[in-house]
Amino acid sequence: MALISLTGVQVAFPSRYGRIRAADSVDLALDPGDRMALIGESGCGKTVLGMAVMGLLPENAHVSGTIRYGDRDLLTLPPAAMQQIRGREISMIQQNSANSLNPVMTVGEQVAESLLVHRHLSRHAAQEEVSRLLGLMGFEDPERVQGCYPHEFSGGMRERILIALALACNPRLVIADEPTAGLDAQVRLQVLNLIKNQIGDNRTLLLITHDLGAAALLCTLIAVMYAGEIIETGPLHAVLSMPKHPYTLGLIASHPSAGLHPIPGMSPPPDQLPDGCRFCPRCSAATDACRCTHPALTDTGGSRQVRCLQYD
Repeated sequence: MALISLTGVQVAFPSRYGRIRAADSVDLALDPGDRMALIGESGCGKTVLGMAVMGLLPENAHVSGTIRYGDRDLLTLPPAAMQQIRGREISMIQQNSANSLNPVMTVGEQVAESLLVHRHLSRHAAQEEVSRLLGLMGFEDPERVQGCYPHEFSGGMRERILIALALACNPRLVIADEPTAGLDAQVRLQVLNLIKNQIGDNRTLLLITHDLGAAALLCTLIAVMYAGEIIETGPLHAVLSMPKHPYTLGLIASHPSAGLHPIPGMSPPPDQLPDGCRFCPRCSAATDACRCTHPALTDTGGSRQVRCLQYD
């Protein structure tokens, strides 16, 4: 049984043009222990999907479909029940540590909060657990760190604090949303290795990123997202070594290790989606059929799926 499964998930926001779909009919499933990378360009809907799972979208978001965690549909749970799951069973390492941490609370207070709420530890026991967690994150003097404020740390150190916060209650599923955004190469690698070591084999990971290097280091599965849709899925190394969708091929070619060959054009705005294949205006192999037929996500064997009329 899947730990979490998304079926027909659509996230739409109101606009003067009507509802625009940030995520559209998304199907994904992760079994216990899976490590999946959700990749795609900025604005494709990755973060919106992660926030939908966490129940953290703004009130004007309209979410439909099902997000099933075990035998519970997260979209139908009352707020109090969702609050019990969030942080305790499903947690999120958010991007932009400067904005994700409360500037007027000490590090110790912020990490201890979930321990007090979800694990019902005494304040003294929570402080000891926070010190242990911060030590695991590589802080040499965790007792002193507890009394400091986020602005006293570098971006890489703040990211380590966010990881400690996310792992405090030993969640089964961790969603990491661009955890190395804005970090230099050396610190980025340190943070990624820390996540890899702390996730281990038992937790399930959904890594939201546009960084193929991070995906290859942390994950064994991949789902590629474009213009709100999943357009290719499968075992990570199989997809990266032999992509079936032109967009996936373009992402690989635009990586620095492949010579930085950017994909021409821009992703379509969510209120101006093409009638046929959404990647068609940027695809050099597009045909007339691609322009008028919207392709379905098709099983191609080997646990792989692709949304392309010409994948073979």
